[in-house]
Amino acid sequence: MPARIRRDDEVVVLAGKDKGRTGRVLRVDTARERVVVEGANMRKRHQRPRPGTSETGGIIESEGSIHLSNVALIDPTDNRSTRVGTEVQDGRRVRVSRRSGERV
Repeated sequence: MPARIRRDDEVVVLAGKDKGRTGRVLRVDTARERVVVEGANMRKRHQRPRPGTSETGGIIESEGSIHLSNVALIDPTDNRSTRVGTEVQDGRRVRVSRRSGERV
């Protein structure tokens, strides 16, 4: 089955503390069914400076992963969330928006 959400897709977060936030997908972990969305689910990690290297200490912010069921693709025609379907066009499977029928 083809991936419904892929890297560089524009998605909206449907649940959690960042509900309603939109962003670009940075990574997809198909084994764990999770995605990393730019600017969503920000995590803070306290890091100690390492002597002898260029690593500085401080509080490092990075994006955490979100389960695939909590994000939805944004329809390119009206910028609203949509489900993703597949169709065969010219002998290839392509992703299409369920809302508008447009190719994604």
